[in-house]
Amino acid sequence: MRANTLIMIVLAGVFGVLAVVLVNIWLAGQRSAMAQTGLVQGSTVVVAAMPLKFGDTLTADKLREVAWPAGAVPTGAFKTTKEALAGEGTRQALQTISANEPVLASKITGPGQRATLSAVLGEGMKAVSIRVNDVLGVAGFVFPGDRVDVLLTRSVRGDDGADRSFVDVLLQSMKVLAIDQVADVSKDSPTVVKSVTLEASTKDAQKLTLAAGAGQLSLALRQAAASKGETTERVTLSDLTGETPDDVAKRQAELDKKAAEEAAAAEERKRADDKIAGLTQAVERVGSRLDELGKVKPAPVVVTAAPQQAVKEVVKYVQPEPPARATVGVFRGVKLETYDVPRQP
Repeated sequence: MRANTLIMIVLAGVFGVLAVVLVNIWLAGQRSAMAQTGLVQGSTVVVAAMPLKFGDTLTADKLREVAWPAGAVPTGAFKTTKEALAGEGTRQALQTISANEPVLASKITGPGQRATLSAVLGEGMKAVSIRVNDVLGVAGFVFPGDRVDVLLTRSVRGDDGADRSFVDVLLQSMKVLAIDQVADVSKDSPTVVKSVTLEASTKDAQKLTLAAGAGQLSLALRQAAASKGETTERVTLSDLTGETPDDVAKRQAELDKKAAEEAAAAEERKRADDKIAGLTQAVERVGSRLDELGKVKPAPVVVTAAPQQAVKEVVKYVQPEPPARATVGVFRGVKLETYDVPRQP
């Protein structure tokens, strides 16, 4: 064996032993630091020994104690099974609890309390039910524990007598407590229901009750993680066609302007017709007068001789001369223009 190969083998063994020693020293230091900061397992927490659903009664065989870091005990957790089952009467689960999930006070009823809807309500909250159908209830895909927005559709009569429909977002991020008479959040199969029960404050409960008689309520299912509200605005029929109130007002103004122009044109035509009728009557009167003058017989002219001479009567008929000028009317479109022209011989 060559000397270089032997040296490399020896060095590899030395470095391997050195690495093991250093890792042991580092682990010992970590354990010591954890012990000093109180992060070592120094407590116990009661967890579910099997999956629990809404209404299940808690018993000792359904619970067990597990070790838990003393500095990371969840709020409302129980340290012992005896503590979790303490008090008169039994306790029931208010929501689904998975196996090995900590059993918290907020997830179970109090001693002797039933697993009813009132036990699920938060502090100062009320339960309000609204009627829905297969469409308004999001086709049955709303389950207890979901968050929904409540929409209100109404129709009001405007000043012009026409009905105007619009939709408002009445309430946002409302927690669903139950569908029909089912409050089990573990329910996962879609079901068409007739009513949905929501958790609401006193004021929101009043709004829901009033809105149920003012229009039609419908639900909009929210994303599971979207609990914050958002800015909303009213949606009207004009939004369905892409028109805004300004567009509607502008179009109405154009229609009013067009109607006014048509009325003005009709009035102008009426005045022109009246003027033409007057001129026609004037022309007819002039023609009638000329006819009357043409029918007049010449008046006899009597010539008297001098006294010293014999009187001789001479009768001479004189034809009246026609007027030197005449009035001629010319229509230009609907307008009559008159001209005073010399009469032709």
